[in-house]
Amino acid sequence: MYVVLLIVLCLMPVNWGIESYKWNMITQQVEQVSYVTALKSVFSGVCVGNIAPGRAMEFLAKIIFFKPENRPTITILHFINGMFQMLITVVVGIISIAFKLNQSNQSSNFIYVVLAGGFCLILFFCWAILNVSFIQKKLRFIKWFKKIDDAGHIQFSKTLLLKLVSFSIIRYVVFTSQFYLIYQSLSPQHHAAQTFMSIAAYFMLTSLIPMISIIEPAIRAAIALFVFNNADDNTVTVVLASTFVWIINVVVPSAVGYMIILREKIDFRSAGAN
Repeated sequence: MYVVLLIVLCLMPVNWGIESYKWNMITQQVEQVSYVTALKSVFSGVCVGNIAPGRAMEFLAKIIFFKPENRPTITILHFINGMFQMLITVVVGIISIAFKLNQSNQSSNFIYVVLAGGFCLILFFCWAILNVSFIQKKLRFIKWFKKIDDAGHIQFSKTLLLKLVSFSIIRYVVFTSQFYLIYQSLSPQHHAAQTFMSIAAYFMLTSLIPMISIIEPAIRAAIALFVFNNADDNTVTVVLASTFVWIINVVVPSAVGYMIILREKIDFRSAGAN
């Protein structure tokens, strides 16, 4: 068990390292920053994201590492970047839930609502990613986004789109593997496919349901119990697996981000400066 936890802990920087590389790629067309700066931006965002439900404040810490005149555009890119990862998570989650529903003799109206909502989200994410310039123009009525230069329209090349999707898939495999390794070490299973389907459903639901930092472990545990309800497993195993993954992938990076914020002496009051 300790060896597995060490492996999963070592995968944490891989997980967030990939996310930082994606963040560096997607912001390059607005401002050239180093990978180290992108890494600091992402870890700081993870930390500050705990302040509000649904990690709504995460962008405040991320944009602070960019020039004031570029921050409105970088804000848009933050949400578009998140859509790439959400797109992969929702697509795999819907496929997994559909398979689980097909194998189960029981039906649930909640499951059908989730599937319908998931399909709508996929369509929205695809539309938003492909029409980011249109969104950028429509947001100009908001004072913050009026600062965007008329010539600074965001454009995604086919190569960049392919890279962002590819690295989102790789990152998804990484954090899914983390959950699987912990789950298997706590209670070895012989049905790997069934386990991965439950994990995919778990990550989809935890991504869609806004989290409140104080009770986030409880919410995640409840979701895990819901999606693993047909597994030959006990409650303690499921709760421990979800809690360990949360600690490693959220709490530890948040601590790193907090140290970065202190070391950089970041003043968030300057986030809206121009």
